[in-house]
Amino acid sequence: MTQKLFLLFHIGRDRYALPASDVEVVLPLAQFKQVPGTPPWVAGLFSYGGRHVPVIDISRLSLDMPADVRLSTRLVLVRYAPAGAEPRLLGLVLEKATDTLYCDPQDFLASGLHNEQARYLGPVMRHRDGLLQWITVDALLDADTRALLFPPGHALAGAGEAR
Repeated sequence: MTQKLFLLFHIGRDRYALPASDVEVVLPLAQFKQVPGTPPWVAGLFSYGGRHVPVIDISRLSLDMPADVRLSTRLVLVRYAPAGAEPRLLGLVLEKATDTLYCDPQDFLASGLHNEQARYLGPVMRHRDGLLQWITVDALLDADTRALLFPPGHALAGAGEAR
């Protein structure tokens, strides 16, 4: 049995898990520069270590309701690398992102549902008094949003270069 560490958080009243191996850093919630013309769930841009990182609000993406601003709401910077592309930093606004869990990834089982609009929703496992669902970071953005936030030919979000 291979144990893996997960960061736990909430979307609405449901619990989700993000592999800690995808996480660069967990930060307190911050102010973001708004980006006009983006989908409403794009919270804006955040400056981190001289890099400009796009940030999305997972609650708004999933339920069309912004994340509650509370002490446990965090800005989580993850390594985003769809289809084997070069990893880039992507910020996620996550509610109640204060707990972690070690578990065997094989304890997560297919949900039996396929939602093309939410390809990032992965397998589920029984945990405590409910279900815990795995979020697949690399499936968070559709092709149009990925092109908007990470335009081809621009410096990588992690490169620290200005173009």
